[in-house]
Amino acid sequence: MMEYLPLILFGVIFLLILIGYPVAFTLGGLSVLVGLIVFDIDFFYLLSLRVYGTMQNFVLLAVPLFIFMGMMLEKSGIAEKLLYTMSMMFGQVRGGLAIAVVVVGAMLAASTGIVGATVVTMGLISLPTMLKNGYGPRISTGVIASSGTLGQIIPPSVVLVLLGSVLNVSVGDLFLAAVVPGVCLVGIYLLYIIIYGQIYPERVPKVSKEQLQAFKSEGYTLEVLKSFLFPFILILIVLGSIFAGVASPTEAAGVGAFGAMVLAVVNKKFNLKMLKGVMQETTMLTSMVFMILVGATAFSLVFRGLEGDKFLLHLIESANLDATAFLILVMVIVFISGFFIDFIEIVFILVPVVAPIFVTLGVDLIWIGILLAINLQTSFLTPPFGFALFYLKGVAPPEVKTSHIYQGIIPFVIIQLIFLTLLILFPSIIS
Repeated sequence: MMEYLPLILFGVIFLLILIGYPVAFTLGGLSVLVGLIVFDIDFFYLLSLRVYGTMQNFVLLAVPLFIFMGMMLEKSGIAEKLLYTMSMMFGQVRGGLAIAVVVVGAMLAASTGIVGATVVTMGLISLPTMLKNGYGPRISTGVIASSGTLGQIIPPSVVLVLLGSVLNVSVGDLFLAAVVPGVCLVGIYLLYIIIYGQIYPERVPKVSKEQLQAFKSEGYTLEVLKSFLFPFILILIVLGSIFAGVASPTEAAGVGAFGAMVLAVVNKKFNLKMLKGVMQETTMLTSMVFMILVGATAFSLVFRGLEGDKFLLHLIESANLDATAFLILVMVIVFISGFFIDFIEIVFILVPVVAPIFVTLGVDLIWIGILLAINLQTSFLTPPFGFALFYLKGVAPPEVKTSHIYQGIIPFVIIQLIFLTLLILFPSIIS
């Protein structure tokens, strides 16, 4: 019975989370209870050492700083201005509005890494414009929701920071490895929109000449320069300093957070009320992430103390699973889990269980980290609990139904799964 206890613990936690119990308290509470029964009171001493070790992890400081940066850029109007400008620039191309949304989604991802802020901003600005210009609700919502999730893979990404911490690999190396896959995914999205526009031209019309003329009369060149220049400089400073080895991800996140405040000042949107709102949202999101992290630390300690990782490794060896078969199994489990639980929960529950097994099998953890990030990106898009779908529905006009959103994201989920398969078959894309 004892050898099956780690799997029973894992199954009960997963079931309770699906029922609706809070993740952090389910993870931590049940793990502590089992730890006390099995390991006695000394378990608390071991747990305190683990939690203290997590508190000393300098890399995790990047999480609140990147969240702060994303929230500040959203509130300052930089994202809104960039989206409007790009929409007008590509407006005379068939599918131009959709292309603009994907490009801006990629730029916002490289500026913020915050999915919620990106989807809400693009939903508020782009969706009414696309519908007004004759775009179908399915293609419009699909493009916006999928583009908003690019922050999962394009650095600086919060999920890559968390994965780097859990997998115990360099976050900077993960960021660098994610650049090519992120750009490739953007390119595939754009290719799909162009092909879709050729097949269904009536669903992706051009922007009217009147709208374009009105935009040009407002100072076209200056507006384009202002909208592009500031976000580009911020991206260059944050990512460039990491890739050049000048700064760690945490230090670069600090510079990015400060830079976002400077941009808010330049845009004349900075005030104490906005700063207070950004700080409150950052604190709430950060507290949620770190409470789950503490619970996951307790779970990981108990699971390994019960030799759950060794038991799983024994099962894999007895089933004659090689590294590739185990990888495919993990990817399928992560994808299915994404239908029901959040990406943070998957990172802190599933990844610590499988990471030691990948190490034993001799698999490159940087490669695994990118595959997991792409896979977790689909968790934002898959019903019933795809958060990007909820964000978009919350700001969508009444005529856009939930069914439109669900149908709209199907092609993009398929694109992501095909791309994930390509990354598994051709690891050199990442390295």
